[in-house]
Amino acid sequence: MRPPLRPPVRHRRAAATAAAAAAVAATAALALGGCSAASTAGEAGSPIVTSFYPIQFATQQVVGNAAEVTVLTRPGAEPHDLELAPQDIGGMTRARLVVYADGFQPAVDEAVGLVDGAKVLDVAAAAKLVPASADEPGHEGESPGQHEEHAKHDEHGHGADDPHFWLDPSRYAAVAQAISARLSADDPAKASTYARNTAVFVEKLSQLDDELRVGLRQCRTKQLVTSHGAFAYLAARYGFHQQGITGMSPEAEPSAAALKAVSDLVSSAGVTTIYQETLVEPHFAQTVAQSTGAKVATLDPIEGITSATRGSDYFEVMRSNLATLREGQGCS
Repeated sequence: MRPPLRPPVRHRRAAATAAAAAAVAATAALALGGCSAASTAGEAGSPIVTSFYPIQFATQQVVGNAAEVTVLTRPGAEPHDLELAPQDIGGMTRARLVVYADGFQPAVDEAVGLVDGAKVLDVAAAAKLVPASADEPGHEGESPGQHEEHAKHDEHGHGADDPHFWLDPSRYAAVAQAISARLSADDPAKASTYARNTAVFVEKLSQLDDELRVGLRQCRTKQLVTSHGAFAYLAARYGFHQQGITGMSPEAEPSAAALKAVSDLVSSAGVTTIYQETLVEPHFAQTVAQSTGAKVATLDPIEGITSATRGSDYFEVMRSNLATLREGQGCS
C-alpha cells in the first residue's frame, strides 16, 4: 500500500492544535497589553473574519459591499488541518465579528477562546447539525485497539457532529439567515441591506435545491460511496445512503476489514462509481475502484476554491457535483 502523502491525520491534527495553542499563547500577551486597541474591535471599519470558504461565501453574499470579509483558510489548504499564525489570531481579536462553526477546525476552536465572546458567531446551531454516522464498515470486526484508534480519529477530527451543513442548501440557507440576523443586530443602519442580500441568496439556494431534487429524483444506484463521510446531509436530502471509505476523518487509514466491507457493498449494490475528493489523497477510493471494477469520479465537498475546482463559486461547484452524481448514480 502506498504511504500517505502527509502524516497520519491524528498527528497532523494534534500538531495543528498544538500550533494553535502556541499561537494563542504568543498572541495573548499582545492582546492583554493592548486593551485600548481591543476596545475598538468590532467597529464598522473592521473586517468580518470567517473560518473557511463556505462560511466566507455565505457571509459575503449577506454583506455585499457593505463590509470587508476575510477568511482564515487559504485557497487550496485542507481546512481541517489549518494552522494559525499569531497575525491570524491578532486579526481575529480585532475583527468586528468572527464567524465559524465549532467542531470543524481545531485551530480555530482554540483561537476563538482569545476573542471577545460578544464578537463571535458560531453557526453550528443554526445549521442544526446531527451526530456523525457511526456506519463505518469494518468496525464490527476490529480489535479493541483498532476501535480505540478509530475513536481517536473521530475525537480529533470532526467531533460528535457532522459539520458539512453547506452541502444541504436548506441548512446553508439557515446559516446565512443567522449571519444576517447577527449583522443586522450589530449594525442596524445596514439591516435592510443585509436582509435584501440574504433574501436573494436564499432564493438562489432554493433554486439550487429544486435542481438537485429534480435531477436526483430517479437514480439507479442509491448507495453513495465516497472517500470520506462529507456528504451525509446531501445524501439524506436527496434520497441516497452515504458510505465513506474512511468514515468522518478525511485521511484516516481504513483497516483491511473496512476496505473489504466497502468493496463488498460496491459489488452487492451494483455501485459503478466511487467518488474521490478535492484536497484529499485519492488512494483509498482508487483501491476500492480497482478491486471492484468501478470507476472513480470527483465529488467536491466545497471546502475551498482553487484553480483546479470545477467552478468559480459554491453554486457552480454544486451544479458540477449534480452533473457528476447524475452520471455516477445512473440518474434519468
